[in-house]
Amino acid sequence: MNTITHLHTANSNTTNPSTATADSSPFARDLRAAVRSEWIKLRSVRATAIFVGLTTVIGVGMALILGKVVETDPYDHLPFTIGNTFLVSSWLTTLFAMVAGTLLFTTEVQHGTLAGALTSRPSKPILVAAKAAMAAVLGFVMGALGIVGGLVGGVASGMDTGDMSGAVSGVAWALVLTTLASVLGLGVGLVVRHSAAAVTSVLVWALAVETLVRGMVSPTVSRRLPFTAAHGLLGTRAATDTPETLAAAFSNVQNAAVIGVWAAAAVAIGTAILIRQDS
Repeated sequence: MNTITHLHTANSNTTNPSTATADSSPFARDLRAAVRSEWIKLRSVRATAIFVGLTTVIGVGMALILGKVVETDPYDHLPFTIGNTFLVSSWLTTLFAMVAGTLLFTTEVQHGTLAGALTSRPSKPILVAAKAAMAAVLGFVMGALGIVGGLVGGVASGMDTGDMSGAVSGVAWALVLTTLASVLGLGVGLVVRHSAAAVTSVLVWALAVETLVRGMVSPTVSRRLPFTAAHGLLGTRAATDTPETLAAAFSNVQNAAVIGVWAAAAVAIGTAILIRQDS
């Protein structure tokens, strides 16, 4: 009787190999391991703390400047309020998120750690997917802290609260923007592969090239550019905006789709280059 009971217990505790395989495929295991590895890197790199801290400081600083120095909206000629200023710094946060995204890949190339990562995890698409996930997390956190900084700065400046009816949707779209911007930056880094060149490319495009292109093409074309879509998501105005460009502007969903397509295309092209160059 004891022998029968012992055999029954042993059989009931035996793991079914097919169940274990179904629960954790090799792809899923590799992806989880890659995400854990990238998360450790993200937390341990000094640049992460610098970018996160910088976005918070900029959020506070810009709100204080608008509330204490500028005081009046140059377009509407009305006093600034917390409701129309707490998201203003999100455009700069978007720019910094893109820069931070580029460095997630380019620093590994320049420091020689990419070869080791590929040796331990030879599936390059999985490596890129893990980096894209970390880029999205970084962009989201930077966006959230920049918005918190804007609110803190607005309160500290003594501005009136103003109209906060669209605050929830505004915050949501701003976080979508900064999240996608960091992934787009990763794509730029995958393509350019050099930190200084990638960062310069992002800054020159955002601050000069896209502005020039907007002045040379029709509004129906310029609205498909990434930083034009960024302005649309934030509800802010660019210096080159005209009544025609404002009338042709996309909806928030369309602007998010524009940035998402740019990010997906950049990451896809960068992944293809990585596979071809390092195979």
